[in-house]
Amino acid sequence: MANTTEFGKDPMHTAAIWWTQLRDPEPSTDLLDRWSAWMAADPANAQAFAQLNVLGEAVAHAPSEQRQQLIDEFAPRRAARPRRPLLAAAAAAVIGLALGSWWLLGGRLDMAAPSQQYTSAVGEDRDIQLADGTAVQLGAASTLTTRYADDRRAVDLRTGEAFFTVTHDRDRPFVVSAGPLHIEDLGTAFNVRRTGQRVSVAVTEGRVRLSPSAGASPGGGAASGRLDLVAGQRAEYDPATGAISVSEVAVEHAAAWRRHRLEFVNEPLSAVLANVNRYSRQPIQLADPRLGELMFTGTVNTTTIDSWVGALPHVFPVQVSTFADHVVLSSAGQP
Repeated sequence: MANTTEFGKDPMHTAAIWWTQLRDPEPSTDLLDRWSAWMAADPANAQAFAQLNVLGEAVAHAPSEQRQQLIDEFAPRRAARPRRPLLAAAAAAVIGLALGSWWLLGGRLDMAAPSQQYTSAVGEDRDIQLADGTAVQLGAASTLTTRYADDRRAVDLRTGEAFFTVTHDRDRPFVVSAGPLHIEDLGTAFNVRRTGQRVSVAVTEGRVRLSPSAGASPGGGAASGRLDLVAGQRAEYDPATGAISVSEVAVEHAAAWRRHRLEFVNEPLSAVLANVNRYSRQPIQLADPRLGELMFTGTVNTTTIDSWVGALPHVFPVQVSTFADHVVLSSAGQP
């Protein structure tokens, strides 16, 4: 696959090429890394790609005859192309590249938008606006991928945390996949945190429906494999037991991380540290894996992590060793 340096200097032209390459349902890590680097290199790149996504959404919902008109106009199967004024020809080159590549790649026109990946760095929260107007607040060191189709808006939270304020569309359900769980929006705002296979879902407005993803079988209250949550409720999926526990949560605490507060209720220390490390410049490590099984309930202020770590020996039988680039927790009394 050609490197983007060979695509030319025009951001819109390069965005069109990325757009077609990202149609692969399982894009390679290398492709996603190079695309992310290109997006981050210049705000004009991200803007151009967003414009291509808007175009794709518009064409995806166009009547079939209008789609065919676009193909005939911008990506005809014959080599000859009609003459156009300069600006129209430039636009046709970009749109034709996308539509023509679709035709060449599959012999059919699949108008589903390509997958798009969003990431955040350690200690960095991001605000994201999706193509349908849905707002996403992405927590630190988090990764999610979106793929919009005619009948479904799919989001995969691969790691970390995100708060979704979803734009309602009765014809296209909005579904978040987080490891073993699918979370379907039923007109709502909600928070999802994923730590490996441990998942927490809290609803601040409306309602969501939880169901197991393929190969998973969460239980513990999910009748027939489904469980509805309403505003003011939180569900915790424990991978050790395969059970979902439901509790009440104050709406203002459902996504407290947006105010620099990570809140935990009876969670293993290993999961707590994994989330704290999303905000810590000095990763906290466990010298003894058994310490990760200790259960923690409390709040961690992400602006004063050092103070929280320093207080841990007053709560758990641990000792803290601080190094230049990391922190180690070991069992108290170890040499």
